[in-house]
Amino acid sequence: MANTAALFDDPFIPVRGDATIPVADIAPWAVLGTLIALIFLYFVSTEQGAFALFDGMYVHEYVHDGRHLLGFPCH
Repeated sequence: MANTAALFDDPFIPVRGDATIPVADIAPWAVLGTLIALIFLYFVSTEQGAFALFDGMYVHEYVHDGRHLLGFPCH
């Protein structure tokens, strides 16, 4: 059986300096997240209004409570 006491002799593991994430790696995800947030905001705030993409009240009824929760009037 292996000697496991050697594993616990030095409990501290050295940590390297800064762990930076390059902006080039974050930028595409930030753009995608912003685009999704704007699409979501469009459907919650202005769908069934002057710029409606769909006929009927389906989207309006689907996001109705969220619209009031975010402070958008719809009545």
